[in-house]
Amino acid sequence: MAADKKAYPLRIGADVLDAVQRWADDELRSVNAQIEYVLRDALRKAGRMKAAEPAQAKSKDARSR
Repeated sequence: MAADKKAYPLRIGADVLDAVQRWADDELRSVNAQIEYVLRDALRKAGRMKAAEPAQAKSKDARSR
């Protein structure tokens, strides 16, 4: 994940925000992290973003250097 993050104001309906808050609570994430997770997942499924490397693959690659 890139270290450079940008703030973005989001206008969202109260009912949607409440649902996202409940979902985030279930997943032990903040609302912000949940929104980013959902957006990344949708982007990957739509073929607009490459899938992230699995954590194990990154660890093995780092050890082989």
